[in-house]
Amino acid sequence: MDIIKILKDELQITEKQITASIALLDEGNTVPFIARYRKEVTGGLNDEQLRKLTERLTYLRGLEKRKEEVRGLITGLEKMTDEIDAAIDAALTMTEVEDIYRPFRPKRRTRASVAREKGLEPLAALLMAQKNTYDPPILTAAEGFVDGEKGVEDAAGALQGAQDIIAEDVSDNAEYRKLLRTLTWKNGHICTKKLADMPVYEQYYEVKERISAIPSHRVLAINRGEAEGAIRVSIDMEQDIVKNALFAEVITNPKSPAFTYVAAAVVDSYDRLIAPAIEREIRNELTDIAGEGAIHLFSLNLRNLLLQPPLKGKTVLGFDPGYRTGCKLAVVTKTGSVAETAVIYPTKPHERIEEARKKVTDLIRRYKVDVVAIGNGTASGESEMFIADTLASLGCDTKYSIVSEAGASVYSASKLGAEEFPDFDVTERSAVSIARRLQDPLAELVKIDPKSIGVGQYQHDMKESRLDEALSGVVEDCVNAVGVDLNTASWSLLSYIAGINGTTAKNIVKYREENGEFPDRASVKKVPRFGAKAYEQAAGFLRVPGSDEILDNTGVHPESYHAAKKLCSLLDYPASALENGKGLSDLGAKVKAYGIKKLAEEIGCGEMTLADIVKELEKPGRDIRDNLPAPILREKVLTLEELTVGQQLTGTVRNVVDFGAFVDIGVHQDGLVHISEITEKYIKHPSQVLAVGDIVQVAVKSVDTARKRIGLTMKGVPGNKV
Repeated sequence: MDIIKILKDELQITEKQITASIALLDEGNTVPFIARYRKEVTGGLNDEQLRKLTERLTYLRGLEKRKEEVRGLITGLEKMTDEIDAAIDAALTMTEVEDIYRPFRPKRRTRASVAREKGLEPLAALLMAQKNTYDPPILTAAEGFVDGEKGVEDAAGALQGAQDIIAEDVSDNAEYRKLLRTLTWKNGHICTKKLADMPVYEQYYEVKERISAIPSHRVLAINRGEAEGAIRVSIDMEQDIVKNALFAEVITNPKSPAFTYVAAAVVDSYDRLIAPAIEREIRNELTDIAGEGAIHLFSLNLRNLLLQPPLKGKTVLGFDPGYRTGCKLAVVTKTGSVAETAVIYPTKPHERIEEARKKVTDLIRRYKVDVVAIGNGTASGESEMFIADTLASLGCDTKYSIVSEAGASVYSASKLGAEEFPDFDVTERSAVSIARRLQDPLAELVKIDPKSIGVGQYQHDMKESRLDEALSGVVEDCVNAVGVDLNTASWSLLSYIAGINGTTAKNIVKYREENGEFPDRASVKKVPRFGAKAYEQAAGFLRVPGSDEILDNTGVHPESYHAAKKLCSLLDYPASALENGKGLSDLGAKVKAYGIKKLAEEIGCGEMTLADIVKELEKPGRDIRDNLPAPILREKVLTLEELTVGQQLTGTVRNVVDFGAFVDIGVHQDGLVHISEITEKYIKHPSQVLAVGDIVQVAVKSVDTARKRIGLTMKGVPGNKV
């Protein structure tokens, strides 16, 4: 198996890019480091391409390892042939390899193994010869195998045992299984039957859908309905198609006296052994495909959520709504520190509204609160109305925003939350988290298990290890794309930086607490167990705004400092040009006029590296999130009852799923823009047009107040870029 060729064909990148990337990965380099600082080596592969390559490479190497194991096992049984060896070599999936090994795999006691113990294998071979004539006749030959001591009581019993052997041999044939699996995938249907009355699965009570066309989200929904006992799921396959195909492979002489026996064995093989196995395999494959699709969409949503622009320089009042235990408040300053916490009771059953209003007013005025961040959980509707009324009575510039509190309770009850705020109870920590995730979504959300962030679908039905791997990769890519302040970042944020693990991140924070701020990037090498390799991987993603070396607050890697300084010298910038922190706004134009290829040669670096250096020097300390639309801040509440069909509103995309997108329009319930209502053009998936965090213009299409559902459309609504 040529792994390089497979990767080249599947990923549509060159052999040179693949071999170079594999070499870098095998040397222990991280994906973010390779994507950012080894562009010349990889031909500019980005982090997503490198992760796909890494995942596929891991699978193919595992496949190669399994092939060698199977070769060794079959050879050890002295049953290896050139045909089997060639089949193993040609196998492209684990399933194909296991099908080849199936006949040689140690089996539990089966009807066929019992028949073999009774000495009936020669009779099975006699039947499979499918001769034109038999002398003696088949029944007479079968009588020769009757042996009471072995449990063969008569000729009929002998023939049944022989047929059991034939059925198992047919079932174990890798080529037959591959053929029948392909036919079933192409022509079969997923079917469901209602078992219990569960309204949430009502649309799946009676489903019949072609296997090759069923959408991934429907597969996962059906799986969940089956697991909860609402429906029974099966695969329906036209029997004539598969059995005729199997007969064509096995039956060599339809006129043979053995035909009746062999045909019966083939039917038994399919019904009893092959069909149930293929049904399991296809349903597992459908689930795997659907799971990968869901993981991809979850990853995409998570990436867009984490890279939402921070609300910089704002004091935020975090508001965690509640009923019986009250609403928890936390004032978080512009720098992220907690100034004060409180509890108010404006909601049922207490409804101490005036007392609560007085407290909120006092906090807003004393701390000059810019924004109130309200969690979207229990009692958020009443809390939003309370805050909107309070702000209106104040007549100030303070706005409010509804913030997803998905995962806030997970963080609040976590060891990390307890370490960060040991004197706070879990609800106070939750209010702080709600405020901070508006101030800096990335810095706050990295503290939470990505599965709990709330931008996926059916995440609890996926393979946990695969989901964790994918989502951790997304978080790592996002954190490194933005970079972190070495002197203020939490250990949880630092732990996602390339080359830094949790232990090293804690060591960095401990060293910082004991020795004060790091004066520059290089000083991080003094941290215990922070070696040269870790520094190479991490340095470019660590920022030190207060360093005397201005490049320490950019994405320029220390290995390229000399190139950056030589660039400035060649283009006649004084040594003090970068000291004011404003950047070299005309640098790009000067580089273009000079010629980037000529400059790269004179400086001694690659053109892609030079282009990255230019971007960093134009805007030192830039945040890639600053160019994205800021979160919508609101002044007044909108209720479900106030919505009218045709009403046009501005909203924020909160989640993208296979069948559409959920949009926050300022009502407690997010509205759904179905995929058919996103654009006039045909799209295969909503993610082709929309991303989490997008600000969109929508019109109300339907309102179901009883079920609290809002249907939205973007088609024909002015202001959308679709």
